[in-house]
Amino acid sequence: MASVIPAAGTLPWRRRDGRLEVALVHRPKYDDWSWAKGKLDRGEHPCVAAARETLEETGLVVRLGVPLPSAEYPVLDSTGGPATKQVHYWAARVTGGTGELEHEIDEVAWVDVRTAHDRLDYARDREQLLALVRAERAGELRTWPLALVRHAKATPRGKWAADDRLRPLDAVGHAQSRTVSAALGAYGVTRVVSSSSVRCVATVEPYAVSRGLRVRTRDALSEEGFAAAPAGAVTQLERLLDKGDPAALCSHGPVLPTLLGMLADRVGPTPERGRAALDRLEAAASSAMGKGEVLVCHLVGRGPDARVVDVERIDT
Repeated sequence: MASVIPAAGTLPWRRRDGRLEVALVHRPKYDDWSWAKGKLDRGEHPCVAAARETLEETGLVVRLGVPLPSAEYPVLDSTGGPATKQVHYWAARVTGGTGELEHEIDEVAWVDVRTAHDRLDYARDREQLLALVRAERAGELRTWPLALVRHAKATPRGKWAADDRLRPLDAVGHAQSRTVSAALGAYGVTRVVSSSSVRCVATVEPYAVSRGLRVRTRDALSEEGFAAAPAGAVTQLERLLDKGDPAALCSHGPVLPTLLGMLADRVGPTPERGRAALDRLEAAASSAMGKGEVLVCHLVGRGPDARVVDVERIDT
């Protein structure tokens, strides 16, 4: 049986002079035009690899947007045997970087979508381009991410005699927090809100520290605060929807289903993405998110007009 080589990449996009443009990369080794992409490191999530490989190949820092169709095609593995390369793709917006070229790329070209369609050397790469164009025409390309995070694994309640709000992460939980940090970085989170409980703060603090951000703690997002007044957690989510900034909210198993239900009520009507987004939100609410899991909602609009167009679940 052929082995599977996991990889990930992006379609960076922008609007210039009223037209949609995407960034293609040229590899002199193969003399081809394609998308920035590369193989996953061991234990790396595809979303993290997509942002990392884009930076390494193009010198551009990107924020992942909606997922695009993946690609699978036959290749040879390191031993010369048959393998299948599986590449996950995301739409992406450039948020920084020097643009200096690295890692086998000698040119990055920003071109309009028609030029890109003609210049791409592989028919399989046109599927992602067409999906990006469809998302743009549906008003679902210029999104912002809202990540709901369940706190990472903590010291068991039965082994903790002090105030439960002070219960810390265990060794597994600290490892999960590093994975959470990498995932939030791929989506360019700029605002971090957390339950005031230690285990929640510790889950998102590594990311906040790495980006020079402040963790905004809220008692309303704690188990105790939610039990006393559920409306407080709802208010915290509504505030993030009003702002429309790339954000992460970390809370607890008993709190998250209510917030997931709020987001389910905001799923957009587009059949292509809406049904899958609703299914993921309902599944996460009914079966509970895993400890350390990150659920990323891609939204358009803000406040009362904010609607969810896609959802991703990331296990850590």
